[in-house]
Amino acid sequence: MGNLCGKPSSDAFSSPGRRLDSAPPPGKPSSASVPQSVSAAKTSKAPPKVGGPPRTLGGGGDPSSSQDDARRKAAEAAEARLQQSKKGGKLQAQLDKDKAKTRVDTLKDASEIERRHRDADSNAEILRNS
Repeated sequence: MGNLCGKPSSDAFSSPGRRLDSAPPPGKPSSASVPQSVSAAKTSKAPPKVGGPPRTLGGGGDPSSSQDDARRKAAEAAEARLQQSKKGGKLQAQLDKDKAKTRVDTLKDASEIERRHRDADSNAEILRNS
């Protein structure tokens, strides 16, 4: 099958080959090249200096005061979460109720659930047989 819309390309195996340990023939430019803008930037100036103490975004003043402020806010948020968790909610109330049950109460509840399952199974069997 041929290429309908393009130009015929040269065959990759039409040129003479070379050994793997030899260098490529001179005069052929490699396909990977450095763009002009990057190469010009490297030769024109020295790279910009980067350094100094780390700063948070938006911080305009002393870095240590902003760190202290961030620590204080994090501590306040942790305290608020702790107070919220102590209050609990609906699930916490159910958990406390379940923890307060004795072993006998737990066994009675399990027995009642099992009795209900047996009753439902027997009712379903009666309906199937009728």
